[in-house]
Amino acid sequence: MYVTGEQALTATAADSADPLLREIRDRAEILDALYRFALGQDLKDRELLASAFATDAELDFRPAAARWGGHPPVISGRDAIVTTILGMFTGRVDTTHQVTNPRVALDGDIARLTALVEAQHLLTPDHAVSALLKNLYDVELVRAGERWVVHRMRIDNVWYTGDPAAIFG
Repeated sequence: MYVTGEQALTATAADSADPLLREIRDRAEILDALYRFALGQDLKDRELLASAFATDAELDFRPAAARWGGHPPVISGRDAIVTTILGMFTGRVDTTHQVTNPRVALDGDIARLTALVEAQHLLTPDHAVSALLKNLYDVELVRAGERWVVHRMRIDNVWYTGDPAAIFG
């Protein structure tokens, strides 16, 4: 039904020793980690969402939440991140995320990603209660075999409409 694989490409790096092809592959996999994060939330797909993160990942939503007076903790660990997000949204909030303007910097087995993500959140029982967020993401990723996973993600809010406090508590 939906494409929910845990990496972008099926060809392996062993298929080519060309450094340019390796960098193109890395860039595709780096973006795919953020896409897995976004779509995993939207589909409420635990495996897809978890595939975006390293075991010891950290998610910092504090800068975004501070814009509307929220005070969430930093979430540490892949399992805690997935459980927290899905626990907050499943059966309660309908979401859609759109990722744009990605910029990638590679340094061996570490990468940095900056992107804009627009996130629409609507309470499931009453779509009149909603929040539309335009967030700036600062993401550090690490290589995990042939794919990349998020090690640290910091989300800052550029603007919002609606009532984020009703969505995020």
